[in-house]
Amino acid sequence: MNSVSPNTVSFVAGVMQEEPVESRRQQALEWQNSHGFRPHPNPSTSREAAEEPDEMDKLKAKLMSAWNSVKYGWTVKTKTSFNKTSPIIVLGHTYLLNSEDEVERFRLDFVSRIWLTYRREFPQLEGSTWTTDCGWGCMLRSGQMLLAQGLLLHLMPRDWTWPDAHQLTDVDFEIFRPRSPALRNSQKKRPESSRDRLAEPTHQRLVTWFGDQPPAPFGVHQLVDIGKGSGKKAGDWYGPSVVAHILRKAVAKTSVGQSLAVYVAQDCTVYKEDVLQLCDPSLSQRAADPSSQTWKSVIILVPVRLGGEALNPSYIECVKNILRLDCCIGIIGGKPKHSLYFIGFQDEQLLYLDPHYCQPVVDVTQANFSLESFHCSSPKKMPFNRMDPSCTVGFYAKTKKDFESLCSVVGMALSSSKEKYPIFTFVDGRGQDYGLEAHSSNHFGPPPHILPPENRGRGNIRQSSEEFVFL
Repeated sequence: MNSVSPNTVSFVAGVMQEEPVESRRQQALEWQNSHGFRPHPNPSTSREAAEEPDEMDKLKAKLMSAWNSVKYGWTVKTKTSFNKTSPIIVLGHTYLLNSEDEVERFRLDFVSRIWLTYRREFPQLEGSTWTTDCGWGCMLRSGQMLLAQGLLLHLMPRDWTWPDAHQLTDVDFEIFRPRSPALRNSQKKRPESSRDRLAEPTHQRLVTWFGDQPPAPFGVHQLVDIGKGSGKKAGDWYGPSVVAHILRKAVAKTSVGQSLAVYVAQDCTVYKEDVLQLCDPSLSQRAADPSSQTWKSVIILVPVRLGGEALNPSYIECVKNILRLDCCIGIIGGKPKHSLYFIGFQDEQLLYLDPHYCQPVVDVTQANFSLESFHCSSPKKMPFNRMDPSCTVGFYAKTKKDFESLCSVVGMALSSSKEKYPIFTFVDGRGQDYGLEAHSSNHFGPPPHILPPENRGRGNIRQSSEEFVFL
């Protein structure tokens, strides 16, 4: 199992205090330099001045923040029903909820997923007046959850579950119903695993990487900063394709990137040789350190569009088969302008984690901070036909053998589509062999286009960052 030094996630003390922008920036740079993170180039002073929000922008941001804090600061308690005759799939795991033991296994699996939501009252995002991402950061939060799942597979023991997972709430399993609280409370729990308990420090460190403080490598401050390279800023809507590239750049900047790479597919195509060169430095003539490890684990992100204005029903069976795979780390997408993180399904309904709940910021620099708000106890479902067609699918492969297996099993899952052309494809060779200027690991790249194989390499007209072309 790959590991990360505890020092990697040590944060600068006092980051939660209100400080001048320059002080916070210098503090972040010092923290990054001392822990192996490569800082962004500093923009010019004139550019910073030009981006400084005026009084009207500040007023609008405050009003929007106040409204969104109210809008997303509470939820309507509705029960989610699960039947006992149909299996429920959660990222390669299958549960038939017809017994207490199966319900317990499902509980541990679901609650152990890292849940990242809107937060309020975090340090001001640089170049703006935003101290919350309520109302606009849902796709960033969904992307964080996708990356967090990949990191769990990368760093934690296989089939790890959170020993302190709380009980499920707002669910109806349609099975036996204890007649009294005494009977209900007497339900047996799975014996705690000493292996899972020993992994808790790594779990805690992993969550700190997503903290809402400027130095956190995968926190909203860093992701928004990286997003500026694609013309995005705090308060903008981020699509699933742009978020995929933001995550790739965020991982590449950190020490985690020494053992893990992120590949973003281009034109709905995974070029195998590009992945191999990304994961095996010895294959590249530019390898700086010949003594470096021979293989990096890889997260593969594939931005796709599963229809025009609405989801094409022909793709539903294919999406189900992808979610059945152990190597799948989920799908980010959702309803229009309403991002969700999909982790499974039952019958014709998707199972998801919802970032649209505004919680107070947690100071992850404090020792033994509470993990409760980073795990969800209320599973939610929605019909497949309400899913927005624009999404990004994620996969993880720890070893080269795992990557080869991934190509095989995902290829079989893709072949289940009733459409003439699959959702995406795996192709031998490199992107440049097909007329692409550079493979997707080097830039934000254009939006995906679904093209038949014979048309690849002819060039095509690029549209806006979240539009897609179907042939």
